[in-house]
Amino acid sequence: MSFLLCPALASEPPAPDPRELSGGAATVFDDSRHAFSLPVAGLSDTQKSSFAVGNSFFNLNWVAAPASPAARDGLGPLFNARSCSACHLHDGRSRPPEPGGAMSVMLLRVSVPGTNAHGGPQPHPVYGGQIQGRALPGVPAEADVMVDFGPVRGAFADGEPFELRRPKYSLRNLGYGPAGTNLLMSPRVAPAVIGLGLLEAVPAEQLAALADPHDRDADGISGRLNQVWNVATQRHESGRFGWKAEQPSVRQQVAGAFNGDMGLTTSLFPAENHTAAQTAAVRQPSGGSPEVSEQILDNVAFYSRVLAVPARRGVDDPVVRRGEELFRSARCAACHREQLATGEVPGLPQLSRQTIRPYTDLLLHDLGEGLADGRPAFAADGREWRTPPLWGVGLVPKVNGHTFLLHDGRARNFAEAILWHGGEAEQSREAFRQMPRADRAALVKFLESL
Repeated sequence: MSFLLCPALASEPPAPDPRELSGGAATVFDDSRHAFSLPVAGLSDTQKSSFAVGNSFFNLNWVAAPASPAARDGLGPLFNARSCSACHLHDGRSRPPEPGGAMSVMLLRVSVPGTNAHGGPQPHPVYGGQIQGRALPGVPAEADVMVDFGPVRGAFADGEPFELRRPKYSLRNLGYGPAGTNLLMSPRVAPAVIGLGLLEAVPAEQLAALADPHDRDADGISGRLNQVWNVATQRHESGRFGWKAEQPSVRQQVAGAFNGDMGLTTSLFPAENHTAAQTAAVRQPSGGSPEVSEQILDNVAFYSRVLAVPARRGVDDPVVRRGEELFRSARCAACHREQLATGEVPGLPQLSRQTIRPYTDLLLHDLGEGLADGRPAFAADGREWRTPPLWGVGLVPKVNGHTFLLHDGRARNFAEAILWHGGEAEQSREAFRQMPRADRAALVKFLESL
């Protein structure tokens, strides 16, 4: 009997290395161009159906009202995209336009000085909270957002030169008059949407324990939680999604994107995204109230929650291991925390009580004047950004066909992204700049393994 069992046992695949399990049980072993689009394993039939419906509404275009596919009408009249996937191609990361070009798959948040009733950014009285560069026929688009780049030159300690590019944004073809001189602008690329349910499941108490707003340990790093308005609970809660951690939950993040990016109303955001001054938009027919039904919103939110995280690769490669050591010694891991733990998620054991490796603390950090946008968002000031998760970042070239990084895509590769870091990350940047070329390459190879 034992003789018969041995071959079967020998044929079982070896258990994965824990370092590969970026998402714990919500990890998938796929490094293809579809690596960001796979659900966590073990969904029930009902959950698989919700995922499939959410996937459909994430990827297919919305249309103007009235239309025969009533479930998909209500687009615009002002919008940036017709679908979620227009910017999150293959559930991945978007890119900036070519130099001198207009934005098409990223957006520009705008506001004026001051705060709204809940402490968030004060919308512009005419152009609202973000610039919509597209519109339905008969409605002027708000503006074309143009970007040009200027050089920022420097050198590594070993004398090798580098050249960064500093973006400059401008508005052209304004559809509703001048925007004024007090306009605050913040460009944003669309990040990958993997692992959102895992990040949502990290208890707020765990994040608060990582925060050190007054830098009591005097290490120069003072991460803090953003406190944002939760529309569903009608109170301020910890923010964790968006480049400045402006959203408290996956559902509100999805509803905000429906409203801001596609001009679609939901139960959370029932008002259209245009202002009273935009009369041509006001006159357009609605797709219902709300235009995105509760069931569709729930399905898209569920889809976004259960997208799995691809496994790390090359964990035993000596160069990768050297890069990981350098990542830690340069204190990059002080903000890009390797491990977090999730709490209980009802109905989703794959997300519950998992040790995950997202390389983020989800906290706000001052990254210096070089990356500052000057636009506050709740507790986040104009120099602060949420630490972005690094899981999956090495697969962006395969999934999305580019290597652009940071909140506005100005960095063309990992080295440029590191060299833009300032403020609390200045010591880490300088540690990288001082490294010999082989060590810099090893650190980059480590990042490519994530």
